[in-house]
Amino acid sequence: MTQMFAYIPFKNGAAEDVALEYPDAAKKIDPSVEVTAVVAGTGADLDKVADAMTKIYKEVIKIDHADLAYPNAEQVRKALLDVLPHDAVILVPHDTFGMDLAPGLAVKMDSAYAADIVDFEGLDGKDLKMIRQELGGAVYTHVTSDVSSGAVITVRPGSFAPTEDTAAGGSVVDKSGDVKDLSAKRKFLEVVVAEVGDVDITKADVLVSVGRGIEEEENIEIAQELADAMGAVVSCSRPIVDAKWLEKSRQVGTSGQTVKPKVYMAMGISGSFQHLGGVKGNPFIVAVNKNPKAPIFQVADVGIVEDILEFMPELTEAVKAL
Repeated sequence: MTQMFAYIPFKNGAAEDVALEYPDAAKKIDPSVEVTAVVAGTGADLDKVADAMTKIYKEVIKIDHADLAYPNAEQVRKALLDVLPHDAVILVPHDTFGMDLAPGLAVKMDSAYAADIVDFEGLDGKDLKMIRQELGGAVYTHVTSDVSSGAVITVRPGSFAPTEDTAAGGSVVDKSGDVKDLSAKRKFLEVVVAEVGDVDITKADVLVSVGRGIEEEENIEIAQELADAMGAVVSCSRPIVDAKWLEKSRQVGTSGQTVKPKVYMAMGISGSFQHLGGVKGNPFIVAVNKNPKAPIFQVADVGIVEDILEFMPELTEAVKAL
C-alpha cells in the first residue's frame, strides 16, 4: 500500500477530537503503514497544533499560508494536491468541512472515494473493505474499493478509539514552500456566531438531551425536573427545535451546538450522525430509547430500552433520594 495521510482540522489552536482517532482507523486499514498527519493554516495556532500532533504522529506535515487563515475547502484542496502524492490514501473527517473538501479532492487525484466510513475490515490485495451505516444506522453496508491508485476516505468522528499513546516523538516537516496558487472562486467573509440564548449548553458538564421520544411539548418539563435534580441542563435534537418546543440554542448537532459534557443523557434520541456529530470530548453516554435497534445504543456506555416518559420520573425520584 502507498502512503497514508490524515487531515487534521483544528480551531483556536486545538485539534479536533478526530485527530486522536485516525491512528486506530489507520491500523485497521493496514497496520504496516505509518499514517502522517497534515495540518494547514497559518500563524501561531497552526504551529501549536503541529507541535501537539508530534506526540501522536511520527511525522506531521505543516502547510503555512496566509490564504489558509480560514479553512476554505477550495483552497485547502489545492494545497493538499501540491503537497501530497496523488496515489496516497487520505483520511478526512466526515463533517461539514470534510464533505466539502473530500469529493473534489478525490476527483482531482483521480482516485477512489468513500464517504462516512464507520469501520474498516482491512486490505485484501489492492481492495480495501469498509463499513458504512445506512438508513439512520439501521443497516450496515460493506463496501469494497480498489485503493491501489490512492483514495480519499471520510471517516465518521467518534467511530474509532482515541489513542492514549502521546509519546510518538514525531517531527514537523514544513512543506509550505511546495504550495503554489491558492486563488479561489469563493472567499471567507465572516464568522456568524449563533446566539447562546438563556442557557449555554456548550458549558454544561451534564446534559439531559431529549428527542422525538418526548412526544409532546408539555413533557419537556419531565426532562427539566430530571435535569434540575442532577444539576444538569436540558438540550435537544433537531426535531424538537423544528417543532418550536425549545429554542435553537438548545440544539445539539452538526446544524446546532457542539458540546463537550462529561455526561450526556440521550433521552428518546435515535442517534443520527447529524446529532452525534455535535457531541465531542468522549463523554459518558447514557441512552434511553424504546427502540432496541436505535443507533444511539452503538455509541452509548449504558443503554436502556425503556419509555423515557416512564423512566425519567423514576430516575428523578432516585436522584432526589440520594
